[in-house]
Amino acid sequence: MTVGKRSVVSNRLVAGFALIFGILTIVSGGRVLFGGPEAQAAAGNAVRFVLWFNFLSGFAYAAAAVGILLLKRWAHYLAIALAITIVAVFGLFGWHVLSGGAYEVRTVGAMTLRSAVWIGIALYLQRRVRATAFKA
Repeated sequence: MTVGKRSVVSNRLVAGFALIFGILTIVSGGRVLFGGPEAQAAAGNAVRFVLWFNFLSGFAYAAAAVGILLLKRWAHYLAIALAITIVAVFGLFGWHVLSGGAYEVRTVGAMTLRSAVWIGIALYLQRRVRATAFKA
């Protein structure tokens, strides 16, 4: 496999991962937000602003996936924006917790995962944009 083919395969894998991650984020957030009392009870002490942010960001994950697949430079900027906003919302969540607000421990894990994923994708795209012909 040549370097060019590896790059294409890598980009497709990253795009596919981002798309699946986005769809799962939309489905899980939507289930809690719109699923009725049972779904909300199962979510426990979900922090509403984090839940809404994650649900809406799932659509941005899917958009980024399309941009990655099409080798669009804006996908890199979107990944950076996602990484920054996820970390910012994670910080606000931390403030909420430290202020005595109710929360679910699994939110810490979920936000850690989201942060790591989008920081990783942004760093990957930084290398790809420099090394390939990502378009405007």
